[in-house]
Amino acid sequence: MSEDKWKTAITDIGPGKIRVRGYDITDIMENLSYAEAVYLILKGEKPGRAEAELMNAILVSSIDHGASPPSVLGARTVMSGGNSLNAAIAGGVLVIGDSHGGAIEQSARIMQEWTAKDDEVSVLADRIVDWLRETKKRMPGFGHRLHKTDPRTGKLFQIAERHGYGGRHIDLCRALETSLAEKTGRSLPINVDGAIAAVISDMGFDWRLGKGFFIISRLPGLLAHAYEEMTREKPMRRLGPPPYEYDGPDEREV
Repeated sequence: MSEDKWKTAITDIGPGKIRVRGYDITDIMENLSYAEAVYLILKGEKPGRAEAELMNAILVSSIDHGASPPSVLGARTVMSGGNSLNAAIAGGVLVIGDSHGGAIEQSARIMQEWTAKDDEVSVLADRIVDWLRETKKRMPGFGHRLHKTDPRTGKLFQIAERHGYGGRHIDLCRALETSLAEKTGRSLPINVDGAIAAVISDMGFDWRLGKGFFIISRLPGLLAHAYEEMTREKPMRRLGPPPYEYDGPDEREV
């Protein structure tokens, strides 16, 4: 192969041929679920039964969380401005960042970097919490602005336990929940982002894919909201009377 050509190990295409990670796309269409296909294209190999069920649960868990998240407001606002469906969805995705949709990546990074240290998970959890307090940081993936107990967390771990699936990252995640409560005096239960971060880490996914998992999961929800805005609401919709309070300078002359 010429050195001036791009190389990829993901998909091989040609006339009448589409092979993803070596598997014919028509075989994948018939024999793998969408969640399994996502695992395959990201990981390079087919998932086992536990990984397949967990992957499906991950993608379903964050499919939507109502009309209030920034990404949904972004998608609906772009659509309300008279733009195309693809622009609205792209607008919603572009709102996803470190503060909204970034907790999976951030939590997975901390867990992956600390589990590389040769200590018991309970010791690591205490050290992480001490480090967080010293640096005045919060642990991503713990606590929730709405849910006192995130119902999705328990279900994800339940699926893992049903298959006897677990590892150092899930153990650390649980130990962190305990350590945070003991050292801060606050109840900060594992939320769905922290649970996903632990599970994908035990699956062997790089923490840098964290935002990608959130985006893949949330896209159908953004599509639904953009379409609803297009078909049900009037253009250039506003949130009632001015949803803001002006606190700038009083009227003045130039």
